Amino acid sequence: MTRKTVTEQYPDAQPELPPRTRGVIGLFEENCTVCMLCARECPDWCIYIDSHKETVPPAAPGGRERSRNVLDRFAIDFSLCMYCGICIEVCPFDALFWSPEFEYAETDIRDLTHERDKLREWMWTVPAPPALDPAAEEPKEIAAARKTAEKLAAAQAEPGEGAS
Repeated sequence: MTRKTVTEQYPDAQPELPPRTRGVIGLFEENCTVCMLCARECPDWCIYIDSHKETVPPAAPGGRERSRNVLDRFAIDFSLCMYCGICIEVCPFDALFWSPEFEYAETDIRDLTHERDKLREWMWTVPAPPALDPAAEEPKEIAAARKTAEKLAAAQAEPGEGAS
């Protein structure tokens, strides 16, 4: 109340957005395995996914053929989306991200269903994750792997010292 209000001249000057702004959802298509977790967990049922199965030839001779899901359609209806972020949280393969993009208004509500090509464009506006805190303790998995590597290195160094 003691400061003078400042009017942002929006179209001419872009606003300074907070780092965790929830604009739209970006899709990193290469990571999507069509597991459908995002669509199943969405409380609004605003995610539409279509896929088909493809047979992959064996990687080695004598192996067996495998089948994999191929993404045909991934669309989000932003007129239904409530921006809760559940789809992003449940994605086990990091295929969905929050993008700070907020200029996606349409004149017709039916045009707010955005397909995977548009979601992919928004993926490139996703900011990089914040740097790790240098004072934080090392994750347990990395610490265990480092200790194992040190033990193997020490075990390999011992026979070489006795032979010299």
